[in-house]
Amino acid sequence: MHELPVQLSINGRDHAGTVEPRVTLADFLRENCGLTGTHLGCEHGACGACTVLLDGQAVRSCLIFAVQVDGREVTTVEGIASADGDLSPIQAAMRECHGLQCGFCTPGFITSITALLRDNPTPSEEQIREGLSGNFCRCTGYQGIVNAVHLAAERMQG
Repeated sequence: MHELPVQLSINGRDHAGTVEPRVTLADFLRENCGLTGTHLGCEHGACGACTVLLDGQAVRSCLIFAVQVDGREVTTVEGIASADGDLSPIQAAMRECHGLQCGFCTPGFITSITALLRDNPTPSEEQIREGLSGNFCRCTGYQGIVNAVHLAAERMQG
């Protein structure tokens, strides 16, 4: 199979390469770009572990081909922290509220929460649970994650 060129912005940096048309965005990020924070769980779009921001929207990177994102902007969990390496308010709240245990699902939750709070800076608990319903966690029971979203929302409001 022949490879196609792809150019995109990943975490604010331009990236160019070639890729076979069948390679998913998740595999491209992990294998071609070395961005292993994007996790692959179910590879069917159900678990949310591979969630990234594509032009600001939370999407499942296992369901999108890398060639489909040519010319677009992708933000992975590695791009959520501040430029100087400090945790984002969402990352800090997840840590403080014990919103993670094994950490496998955490990158997908962080990117989903980032999109959620951008679109709805003061969500209710019901809106938080609905906004995160596409992300599965087998360890935490979700309450710590919901608490982290509330805390991050409060801090981001000032």
